Parts: sequence; structure tokens; C-alpha cells
Amino acid sequence: MPQALSTDVLIIGGGVAGLWLNARLRRLGFATLLVESASLGGGQSVKSQGIIHGGAKYALHGALTGSAEAIGDMPRRWREALAGGGDLDLSGVRLLSDAHYLWSPGTLAGNLTSFFASKAMRTRVDQVKGERLPPALQDPAFKGKVYRLNELVLDVPSLIARLAGLAGDSLLAGSHIEALRDGDELVGLRVDGRDIHARRIVLSAGAGNEALLAGLDLRQPAQQRRPLHMVLVKGAGLKPLYAHCLGGGPKPRITVTSHPAADGQWVWYLGGDIAEADGVARDEAAQIAAARKELAALLPWIDLSDARFATLRVDRAEPAQSGLVRPDNAFLAEQGRLLVGWPTKLALAPDFADRVLASLERAGIQPGERPPLPELPRPPLARPVWEELLP
Repeated sequence: MPQALSTDVLIIGGGVAGLWLNARLRRLGFATLLVESASLGGGQSVKSQGIIHGGAKYALHGALTGSAEAIGDMPRRWREALAGGGDLDLSGVRLLSDAHYLWSPGTLAGNLTSFFASKAMRTRVDQVKGERLPPALQDPAFKGKVYRLNELVLDVPSLIARLAGLAGDSLLAGSHIEALRDGDELVGLRVDGRDIHARRIVLSAGAGNEALLAGLDLRQPAQQRRPLHMVLVKGAGLKPLYAHCLGGGPKPRITVTSHPAADGQWVWYLGGDIAEADGVARDEAAQIAAARKELAALLPWIDLSDARFATLRVDRAEPAQSGLVRPDNAFLAEQGRLLVGWPTKLALAPDFADRVLASLERAGIQPGERPPLPELPRPPLARPVWEELLP
């Protein structure tokens, strides 16, 4: 039988939220162990567009919503980390764009939405023109308006790699997880036959939390899934673009981020309204046809003649909310030693860690000894989705 282990905090789930929490706890002196059943970041994280939202997309009707207020400080905290300070040292993580943009295609409804968004967000939005436009919009045929947001876009694979590096020897590949109890009390988990005792256990496995909770005979907190049908486009005619294209509704008509492929070409990753309700209902061929039509209408000067398309279905996992509404903040529920959480958005990983640390403080849990761990099987890093789908 594998050697039994003890730790201050046992984390299940190696996405950005779990990896960020692990690195934050280790920096504060806690002993930690993070278990991942597949690849680090291979669930929702590597499928993210990498946008560190500041709330603008949640204020498209001119009013600051709970989501906008809750997420508003996240860009500052991520920027500090990228500069080597703040909660973590994320220097070396690739910054794809120092700003994200709101882009109106020139329609009356789009222009009005841009106007109200800028008024609601006050100093968080600035209009840009000419050479300050994103490269893909620097064409004489472009007649819309563009607003620069105080947000940023990260290369998620490099973020995952950096957080994995900060984990040191605390990562464990493990697929079979069972409860470890002392009488009726949960005192740890048994991972692939290895007993791991922990003062606190954090479930941060995204969609995987559902099965983990069922394995522990727990029905709460409940989980909801928000399905998306994303589109990837790769071609020599693409230029970098990081923007929400606005329509007249409460959601971006389309959200574009650009990612460098290993062969030097750019890959556009398309989300927004096109990836939601109607997009989820379409099959792959219909979704690609819809994306081609949308791009031809919005960016007719972009040459897509040699472009290759693929689609990717993503299940965003969140705590269950009345009416399936989007949660405003990261979520954490406490049940004795067990902490169950969902960050809900990539940008809110720091907020998720804050909530775990606050829970530890309330319980009076301070860092214990951190003896070196034995050599453990280490989970691999996830490959970028564009390299898998459009090699």
C-alpha cells in the first residue's frame, strides 16, 4: 500500500483555481497537496479565452450589476501578480494583450450599447481610433467604434505551466478517490489506495465536483452547467483581435480572442452569444456555417479563404442558482473539514483563494510543519485546445 500522507490542505482539482489556491497557500507556509485525475488545466481552464474581466460586459445596459462590481478589482490583482508582486509571482506568464476591447460594428443598436456601457463603467472605458485600434480592425472598411477596457488577456497554457511550477513537490496524479473517515467524521481522502489526512479538504474540480460530492454521499452544494459551443478559426489571413463585438442585447454578439499556434499562425477563439443558446443547439457543421456568416458580416476585409474551422463544446460548471443565473462571485461552501467551491470565472481565481483563506482563519488553522513529500506521480500539463483541434 502507498505511504500515508498528512497535510494542512488537500486540494482536489488542478485547474487554475486549484493551482492558484495551492500556490497561495504554499507561499503563506501551509503544507498542501493537490490531486488531479487527468491533466493540469485540462478541464475548463485550458478551454478559457484567457480574459481577465473587469466587469464591462456585465454593464451593457448602462447599470453596474453585481457581477460588474464583484469582478471589478480582478484586473489590478492579476497585473500585480504578472509584475512579480501581489498574491503570487506570475512573472513569465505570457500576456497576449494588455487590453480587451468593446467593438461596435456601426449599427445604431451597437453604438447605443457602447455608449451606455462607457457611461456605466465611467473611467474603465476609453474610445480608441486609428493606430490604436486592434490590428484586425485597422482597415479603411471598418466604420465602427472601439472602446479600450482596463482588462487583459493571458496565454492560459503558460499560466498553467507557471502555477504548476509554483506547486513544487505538492502535485499528485490520482484518479480513484474515496472518503477517509474516523467514525462519522471526514478526516481525509484515500487516493488510489493512499491515505491522505488533511485539516481541510477543498474540492475545486469544476464539473468534477459533482461526481466527487456524490462519492462522498453529499447532495449539497448543487452544481449547474452552462453549456457553450465555441468556434476556433486558424488561417494565414488572421490578425490579432481581442474584443467583444456588441449588438443590441445584454450579451456580446461575439467575443474574439487570438492565440499563437506552434506553427506561427494565429487562432481566433470565438465565444459570446454565438456560442450560447442557438450555438449550443447547432451541430458542428451548422455552428461553423454560422460563424463564417457572422465573420463575413462583421469583418468582410479579413481573408478567410484558407481558414480552417473547428468547434469545441464546453460545460461551464457553477454553483446552482435560481433560474440558472450566473453567479456574481467565486463560491465556497463549508461542511466541517470539507470546502466545496467553484471560481465561476477564470478572473475570479484570486477571489476563490481569498474565501478559502478566510475560512481557514475563522477556524483558527495556521500553517503547520511542511516536511518534504516523497516522490509522487505528477499529472501532466494540458495541451492547448487549438493544437489538439487545429494542428
